[in-house]
Amino acid sequence: MALIYIIEDDDSIREIEEYSLKNAGHQVLGFSCAKDFYKKLQEMLPDLCLVDIMLPDENGNEIVKKIRKKPETKNLPVIMVTAKTTELDLVRGIEDGADDYIKKPFSVMELISRVKALLRRTKAEVVKELSLDEMVINNEKHEVTISGNAIELTYKEYELLSYLVLNKGIVLSRDAIMEQVWSADYESESRTIDMHVKTLRQKLGDYGARIKTVRNVGYVIE
Repeated sequence: MALIYIIEDDDSIREIEEYSLKNAGHQVLGFSCAKDFYKKLQEMLPDLCLVDIMLPDENGNEIVKKIRKKPETKNLPVIMVTAKTTELDLVRGIEDGADDYIKKPFSVMELISRVKALLRRTKAEVVKELSLDEMVINNEKHEVTISGNAIELTYKEYELLSYLVLNKGIVLSRDAIMEQVWSADYESESRTIDMHVKTLRQKLGDYGARIKTVRNVGYVIE
């Protein structure tokens, strides 16, 4: 069971989300504005947040940015819930720090599956440290550094990079990436992977260019 915070000003949508996730066994708290959410966040950290973009007092993208800037919440899993469907809007959400997104209208099964997938943190023992030349992935600190400089990544970006580096030199298919990083519980649009690769390349600088696209197959890091 996970503690999930929902920030959604539409009462009917928030009630559906709360009801669905509670039935799936989670503890859920809903908020209609950013102010109330921030107040509760200071009292107790959740396991995951669902953040609507269009809110009365603050844009959801700004909420995610603030979450990522604070040490205590920078790794908090966040799913954006948006009625905006252009690629630019979706890319912006990922770049601002969201781990995933759900487009309105959505089905109850999609909501539960996406939440379940994001909550599936690595429970088994993992390699304590991965490296690629001067880039180091420290799984104990959940930190990525290049030449000693920390690189801020979202939860999914971190998982994707770890999977690529763990299999460096090996071409990973889209299906394999989806299975490992997003789980096979739902069918995600292929551009979800593409958008995460795009933001990874930007954040990693020269190392980002080492993530190669293998046409009609997937990706490999060299």
